[in-house]
Amino acid sequence: MSQTIFNIAVLPGDGVGKEVTEQSVLLLKTLARQENFVLKITEGLVGGIAFENTGSPLPEETLNLAKESDAILLGAVGGPQWETLTYERRPERALLSLRKELGLFANLRPAFTFNELANASSLKKEIISNTDLMVVRELTGGIYFGEPRGDDIQNGKRVSKNTLIYSEDEIQRIAHVAFQIAQKRNKKLCSVDKANVLETTELWRQIVTEVHQDYADVVLTHMYIDNAAMQLVHNPKQFDVMVTTNMFGDILSDIAAMLTGSIGMLPSASLNETHKGLYEPVHGSAPDIAGKDVANPLASILSVAMMFQYSFNDHKTARKIIAAVQKVLSQKFRTTDIFEKGTKQIGCKEMGALVIENLE
Repeated sequence: MSQTIFNIAVLPGDGVGKEVTEQSVLLLKTLARQENFVLKITEGLVGGIAFENTGSPLPEETLNLAKESDAILLGAVGGPQWETLTYERRPERALLSLRKELGLFANLRPAFTFNELANASSLKKEIISNTDLMVVRELTGGIYFGEPRGDDIQNGKRVSKNTLIYSEDEIQRIAHVAFQIAQKRNKKLCSVDKANVLETTELWRQIVTEVHQDYADVVLTHMYIDNAAMQLVHNPKQFDVMVTTNMFGDILSDIAAMLTGSIGMLPSASLNETHKGLYEPVHGSAPDIAGKDVANPLASILSVAMMFQYSFNDHKTARKIIAAVQKVLSQKFRTTDIFEKGTKQIGCKEMGALVIENLE
């Protein structure tokens, strides 16, 4: 009987990206031995380090590597030393290009609270305990990609513009993804827009409502973005799945991160229509702590769990990873960002090693 082969492109990127990704790769290698699959890992340059070495934040070699892989594991990109670069050369441009070139239109950002971390959030324990929601963000359209865009001079004054645009097809496909995820969860979907002000999101609301006809078992509600942001911190447990535009999803998923106790706990998946995915922690490159072995690798490790769930359709291994993380947290081990009195503070490498040790 032939072994399953997983061909994974690993793009550590900048700052703490290398540190947290290293722990995820060690986890993958352990799982390969335990679950008897063949693991092919190839590393590539992306972001600021790629620019320094090749003059491009996304070299053609890295793009080809990503296209040829079964899944991509990414660390983080960016840093203050590259903030003065022109827009096309900035590290963050690599992410936008990867999403566009690979057709990664659906961004899934779960926010679930490990009860062991209920005190780590800035919100009251009773507000965030047992929170478990999913933000589904449209990722390749909207104001981040719309044309026309750019800078200009009008009447001797500097002017800059971005365009918010969505087509019917773009809205339909992300709506289908969100409804299908809701069907596998608690059958509740909240679509977030600003239909009272923006015509683009008025169309969004209309089309999501039309797609709902194919998912009669799911309860659909609508909410304006400003209210949704407020409700996320007021009563997060009212939500199951939320679906929204690129920019609104960017904002809501970071708010949702604080429900988990730290942005260092939040994984993400970006999928195309064949469920090929890019998996990355939501946190940034955190250059202020890079190289100090204090970064939290759990968001990256939980991103690997999402990889098994969505790209490899291996729910058993995904649950195994999550269970190992929960066991380590129950043993009161914490990185700096989630440390509290009565727990043991450890570094990035030790946290990764403990998760691997607790894989069962």
